[in-house]
Amino acid sequence: MGFALGPRASSAGYKLAAFERTGSTNTEAIESARAGERGPIWFVTSEQTAGRGRRQRAWIAPRGNLAASVLEIVDVAPAVAATIGFAAGLAEEAALEKVSLEAALRLGPDRPRYALKWPNDVLADGKKLVGIGLEAEAIGDRLAVVVGIGTNVVAAPEGMPTPAVSLAALGVQISAEELFSALSDAWVEFRGIWDDGRGFAQIRKLWLERAAGLGEKVAINMGTKTLEGIFDTIDDTGCLIVRTADGRRLPVAAGEVFFGSAASVGAA
Repeated sequence: MGFALGPRASSAGYKLAAFERTGSTNTEAIESARAGERGPIWFVTSEQTAGRGRRQRAWIAPRGNLAASVLEIVDVAPAVAATIGFAAGLAEEAALEKVSLEAALRLGPDRPRYALKWPNDVLADGKKLVGIGLEAEAIGDRLAVVVGIGTNVVAAPEGMPTPAVSLAALGVQISAEELFSALSDAWVEFRGIWDDGRGFAQIRKLWLERAAGLGEKVAINMGTKTLEGIFDTIDDTGCLIVRTADGRRLPVAAGEVFFGSAASVGAA
């Protein structure tokens, strides 16, 4: 079975570039935009060899995992474009719920539970299942935004700051192709709600309903310093709001998040 767009994505006019193997779907997407592609278009593979994640960590997808990037050309400010990552998290979570129906019936109380981790990850039972990365580049007077989504379908990396897991290890036996079809359709829904940032209030509400660690102890590693407190909410720009021990509510625009008992590890 090859990669194919879901019916809703096809009807919405999305295109597809599928690769047997590629270095990075994000790179394919941004280079395509530079060459004149105006999308919207998905770039997808089940084997990625040279992707990069947050803080330039290797983002490798061994054969059977899913690496997918969608290119959207938008007429918004970069700060607004960055909030599309929350729509991506919601789309991925919705796709995962759809493809996990059989496993949910079979596993019952042991079914995997998905949650969204700020800013752009999806967790399953507290372990990292999905990484989402954004890139943007000015193309004329508009912005080419690439949303890269990597899902551990058959295998998960080891030695990560947050322990990782695969769908296969969770008992969800599906293919990268099946997940992508569901993801491409879910993307149409949540991209539409986001509506070039105009619908971020609704995206924010939906995201918070699925947020991991909300109201819990959190530590955010920001490279040169670590901020500790309680994960209070996200604001209307997508910043994480931390409530500190002295009652201040501080916004965080970027950083690596550690929850609960892991927060003290992240702060170390």
